[in-house]
Amino acid sequence: MKRILSGIQPSGDVTLGNYLGAMKRWSTLEQTKGGEYFYFVPNLHALTNRPNPDELKQKTLSAVAWLLALGIDHKRSHIYVQSQIPQHSELMWILSNYTGFGELSRMTQFKDKSQKLGPQGQVAGLFLYPVLMAADILLYDADEVPVGQDQIQHVELARDIAERFNKVYGPTFRVPKATVQDSGAKIMDLQDPTKKMSKSDGTSNLGCIFLTDSSETMKQKIIRAVTDSSGQIRFRSGQPAVSNLLTIYSLLSDRPIEDIEKSYHDSGYQDFKSDLAELLIKVLDPVQKRFQEIMDDQAELEKIIEMGSDKAADLADTKLVQVKTTLGLL
Repeated sequence: MKRILSGIQPSGDVTLGNYLGAMKRWSTLEQTKGGEYFYFVPNLHALTNRPNPDELKQKTLSAVAWLLALGIDHKRSHIYVQSQIPQHSELMWILSNYTGFGELSRMTQFKDKSQKLGPQGQVAGLFLYPVLMAADILLYDADEVPVGQDQIQHVELARDIAERFNKVYGPTFRVPKATVQDSGAKIMDLQDPTKKMSKSDGTSNLGCIFLTDSSETMKQKIIRAVTDSSGQIRFRSGQPAVSNLLTIYSLLSDRPIEDIEKSYHDSGYQDFKSDLAELLIKVLDPVQKRFQEIMDDQAELEKIIEMGSDKAADLADTKLVQVKTTLGLL
């Protein structure tokens, strides 16, 4: 049975980019493709930013609540929290001995974050982050890892590590494949369409829509989104701002971009953005309400997390025992 694994970081509020780039299709995959699904919150990864403990706990709970609110069925899928399964950390240490220093040095995200954070933020955990991600994937013998474009390199490293280990010790790990949807894999900043929409890089927060934003806030962010000088609602390379808005419209409405272009052939940016804002609010309103219902019953939420982590831990333990036996570890 095919296994599909993906995670949601507890490092901040979920963005529209997170939703359209990956999360929107997760429940659809669960219902249409068959197989076994693993959705987890990699809260150990968040420690590279030295978060406030109370905030980290709350964001971890929120991340699981968003998974449930977006339609993931905890009875059909494995929903779990990374820190509750110590096998992730143990396998990470084992795999670090099959990962080259040069490989990690070439990781784009490490280089980017190192430049932004400066010497104080260049902790060893940031450098080893991709190895922990490889452990997250290989521990469950995942076949597919649905990710945004910025995470493809990390999945490729997991593939390299798995193939390297298997070559030395024989078949041990499944070699995973990153999967990215054709459009919307990278939603861009509404104020600077040359940058990815990010919870940390949004221009004064106007460029980034959070799923927790009020209807009025979301509307204002769309209305104030930058546009291009042509005045045409067309998807093309010379119009990154409007192309980004068209991508958002298409993914929210499940309509082809060409169809949307025809609908607004004789319209201006104001009408287009006004309609997009209404569509966004209509799509997200029921999701926001469901999220709040889940968060209001924290006892039930924690019960769901415990059940999911227990199931995942059984599988993780089986794989780790296999790896340790292969290596001669008692």
